[in-house]
Amino acid sequence: MSTGKEQLDVEDDFVAVETDEDAQAPVEHAKTNLSKRRTIDNLLEERRLQKQLADYDFDL
Repeated sequence: MSTGKEQLDVEDDFVAVETDEDAQAPVEHAKTNLSKRRTIDNLLEERRLQKQLADYDFDL
């Protein structure tokens, strides 16, 4: 347990550096995921419509 009188060593020269590449990486990743999701949604919609068309009774 600390008594509060101990001297702690602190490094004042530490600076967090964020590069432009690090800042843009999540945005590009999110755009890629969104693009993939839209492609999948379009394929599923097309499959659903093809099934409805196949099930449609043309002999009215």
